Amino acid sequence: MKKVVVTGGSGLLGPAVVQEFLDHGYDVVNVDVKHPKEALCKTVITDLTDLGQVHGVLAGADAVVHIAAIPVAYSHPNEVTFQNNVMSTYNILEAAGNLGIKKAVISSSESSYGICFSKQPLEPQYVPMDEEHPQLPEDSYGFSKIVNEKTADMINRRTGMQVVSFRLGNVISPEMYANFPGFIHEPEMRKPILWSYIDTRDAATAYRLAVEADGLGSVALNIGADDTSMDIKSKELMETCFPNVSDFRKELTGFEALLNNEKAKKLLKWQPVHQWRNYVNV
Repeated sequence: MKKVVVTGGSGLLGPAVVQEFLDHGYDVVNVDVKHPKEALCKTVITDLTDLGQVHGVLAGADAVVHIAAIPVAYSHPNEVTFQNNVMSTYNILEAAGNLGIKKAVISSSESSYGICFSKQPLEPQYVPMDEEHPQLPEDSYGFSKIVNEKTADMINRRTGMQVVSFRLGNVISPEMYANFPGFIHEPEMRKPILWSYIDTRDAATAYRLAVEADGLGSVALNIGADDTSMDIKSKELMETCFPNVSDFRKELTGFEALLNNEKAKKLLKWQPVHQWRNYVNV
């Protein structure tokens, strides 16, 4: 039985990831600063900004899935967000490399592209936005994610560890579908995230597949649903909110996602299956 350490298993996304690995026969340890609402596996309370503690908690693991972070910009002073997110990720990858762990998945964000928390306001250069789109954040949260992706590249070069960085869309747990009727007809409300979403269960499947995949080196992948979170067609959303964008890399005829997930689907043989319309009465 393979042992996987999941950091942040007590948060919004963590429980679904823990459950996914448990359902597929893994020995799972949750590492967090707090206990989860429901104990699915052993939890070890750990300060991930302390490299010694990280070495201790990763010892004996075959893989690490790193979700723990301050999850948004401006909830904490900028330098607190940056220091926490960068050093915890550095420590996870440094310790994993030193311990000979061969697989890691870390959690980046669509906010690394910069549009999410932009005060300027920044617009996408093209849609659907793929992994080659410039990353231009002006906030320490989005910037911390870029640093983490570069840390992944560095550790991969040094140790050969496979590190997959997930640029996650807006994470939605099943109970959050109750909120959808309040915004599905309001294009301005979710404009900065290009109306993206990803169900926690679909994200969880992607984390497991990334641990099970081989030969990926260090790679960043967008993780989002196949459709937008809106009941307005994608072309109309763009015309309403981003009328200056003229570079469309795909014909938009319906509710297509504007965060391109094709690379993840191809490399991980992953397919998101939870669409909001299955849970919301339009």
